[in-house]
Amino acid sequence: MHKYIAKRLLLLVPLLIGISLVSFFVMHLAPGDPTSLFIDPNVKPEELARVRANWGLDQPVYIQYFIWLKNAVLLDFGRSYTTGQPVIGEIAERLPLTLLLMIPSYILTLLICIPIGVISAVKKNSWFDNTFTILSFAGMAIPTFWLGLMLMLLFSVQFHFLPAVGNIVLPLITMTIGSLAGLTRYQRAAMLEVLNQDFIRTARAKGLPERIVIFKHALRNALIPIVTILGLSLPDLFGGAFIIETIFAWPGMGRLGVQSIFQRNYPVIMGIVMFSALLIVLGNLLADISYALVDPRIRYEKSK
Repeated sequence: MHKYIAKRLLLLVPLLIGISLVSFFVMHLAPGDPTSLFIDPNVKPEELARVRANWGLDQPVYIQYFIWLKNAVLLDFGRSYTTGQPVIGEIAERLPLTLLLMIPSYILTLLICIPIGVISAVKKNSWFDNTFTILSFAGMAIPTFWLGLMLMLLFSVQFHFLPAVGNIVLPLITMTIGSLAGLTRYQRAAMLEVLNQDFIRTARAKGLPERIVIFKHALRNALIPIVTILGLSLPDLFGGAFIIETIFAWPGMGRLGVQSIFQRNYPVIMGIVMFSALLIVLGNLLADISYALVDPRIRYEKSK
């Protein structure tokens, strides 16, 4: 296990460099640059040229990238074009608020989707299963931004239960519902597949109580696909955070990213892309490590 973790951590370096390379050049494909957003007609062309030179925008794109990469290795992501503050400081200020949404949403999703998926599989074609099948498909069909706006309209505008912005309840509910529907279906399908295995029929033939068969033998094996999906769902959570934080004016990293995109604030955009990529890759690594905890038959030392 230790060798596997060390190998995966070493692979982070070329992976993050590749992500930074693609992101940097895609970001510069947009026409114009940050100085094109200056709307003051009194700004002289020579002053714009001086600003571009101070920001390094007068250099070829590949030179800009290598300068950025050299500084990023030293954890210097530059300064924001709009505030003049270090990018790493702005991200460090906003990141805890994003994690404050993502971590509880992750936990709530697990606590809800696993029991519902298990019960739906055990009680296949019952009213419980049919009800949550309909709700799951409805949840997958509803866009996250629309759901957030509807919750805001219902709880803030109609009933005045919660403020429209600045509270954690509505964005947390929106983010949880957005990821809950699909995972519930995956858990149900995984549980149904395990319940049809020979070792489950053998356990029942031995006279084991149904509770032991379901929770000791079936559930542990059915959790393996869910661990995979949870690891792969991290990008969706980060993507959802950008939308949800903007709708509810939650001052997290996602909202900062949206603002930076509209402002063409290149240093902040690259900083957020790299921090998001790092957290996603580390989350996937934790999901892989969790395989060994869920299924002791998996031993990563053998896979070289």
